[in-house]
Amino acid sequence: MSKKQEIITISRAVIYCKGYQATSINDILSAANIGKGQFYHYFSSKYDLGLAVVEDLIKEWNQELIVEILQSQLDPITKLNKMLDRTLVLQADSEGKSGCPVGNLAIEMSEHDETFRLKIKYIFDNWISELEGTLDELINQGHLPSTMNSKSHAQSIVAMIEGGVLLMKNHKDLRFLINTLDVIRVQYRLT
Repeated sequence: MSKKQEIITISRAVIYCKGYQATSINDILSAANIGKGQFYHYFSSKYDLGLAVVEDLIKEWNQELIVEILQSQLDPITKLNKMLDRTLVLQADSEGKSGCPVGNLAIEMSEHDETFRLKIKYIFDNWISELEGTLDELINQGHLPSTMNSKSHAQSIVAMIEGGVLLMKNHKDLRFLINTLDVIRVQYRLT
């Protein structure tokens, strides 16, 4: 891993825990064990670093969620279950304390910065689009009704997951997310 990537990875963890606005350059310097000179060698500002963190999130989500799950050759039920399982594992690893890294940034930054908003919107739009395709597969297989609007349902699934994560974070109780994922599994007959 390059030094620049190392700084991005460490910064991502700090921003995930503290939020972008509350994270200072000194927080990054301390966590990455670097000086200001090294920081400014790679990034022109905290803002530049913040955008690099979002780009890193995009790369990870594209690979782990889109390519490896939703665009895979797995059957659509398995794809959806893997997506839901991935969500639960990510949150269980952080004990449900930090929420969704993308959702957190969306809530914090969408009103304040158009560039951040558009980058985060790209992640959600891509997720919804690929999820829509997976629901279309289920419709074509006769697993779901042919009258179902897959785009609306894809948007709703993402909203349910993100809402479940938000409630889990606020209540500090993983059960809120587990219940949300269980409702999705029942609603779309994934068990």
